[in-house]
Amino acid sequence: MLELTSVQIAHKRQALIKPVSASVNNGEILALMGPSGVGKSSILAYLSGTLSSGLQGLGQASLNGLQLMQLAPEQRQLGLLQQHPLLFPHMTVAENLMFAMPKGGSQTERYRQAKLHLAEVGLQGLEERLPEQLSGGQQARLALLRTLLSKPKALLLDEPFSKLDKSLRQEMRQLVKQAIEKANIPAILVTHDEDDATQLAAQIIELQAFG
Repeated sequence: MLELTSVQIAHKRQALIKPVSASVNNGEILALMGPSGVGKSSILAYLSGTLSSGLQGLGQASLNGLQLMQLAPEQRQLGLLQQHPLLFPHMTVAENLMFAMPKGGSQTERYRQAKLHLAEVGLQGLEERLPEQLSGGQQARLALLRTLLSKPKALLLDEPFSKLDKSLRQEMRQLVKQAIEKANIPAILVTHDEDDATQLAAQIIELQAFG
């Protein structure tokens, strides 16, 4: 379970949004909604430990009983999926996946596992291609798969569908929902699209700015 307690974003210790508190069960998605600039992505950055130096995060977050704010970013075990796939352009599809997998096992076995997982998301036969040789929808699926193969304990989704057309957006919504349920982990989705929230989220919170 992922729990947020009075989480806020502040500038010079002055809170910019009203506090957010929520509990997200395993296999469920919490949607944070609001207009651009209200602080949706900043909350994800606070949780992941990557908040801009000009801002401060307030409040607490715990994941399976561990206080995230007391851990270094690399110890928080959070997977982050963003608007852009952020794939390594010099690595093949298979190499991108193998890079994300936990250490251990031979290269041959890791490559075999990568191929199996690619088939699960309809990318079979593409393991030797470079990211630039993939379509936008294929890159989105690869980015999701790479994030999941890192074995996160929770998933943060920062408007991951915003660059996709309508049909691909619907496809990715379903793929993300199924992946989160299968992995049985909590997730937070940042979006300004009402369809994203209503189709995916068990809870929806509309962020409110002060002033």
